[in-house]
Amino acid sequence: MVKIETQVTGRVIAVVATVGQHVAVGATVATVESMKMEIPVEAECAGVVSKILIAAGDEVEEGQALIEME
Repeated sequence: MVKIETQVTGRVIAVVATVGQHVAVGATVATVESMKMEIPVEAECAGVVSKILIAAGDEVEEGQALIEME
């Protein structure tokens, strides 16, 4: 299992991935707003989304897992 983590502290403004979706390397799975900038969270490896751990509007910390993939 692989966890996709955010690299910044901020607020989730969009969750693009869905459970069961096949994701390619570099695909945007969510977007986090930090300091008025929209920062895409990208998959570091290919896989299938097994669990979404956040929702739009959630506050997240740097290094927090957002998505789990198999």
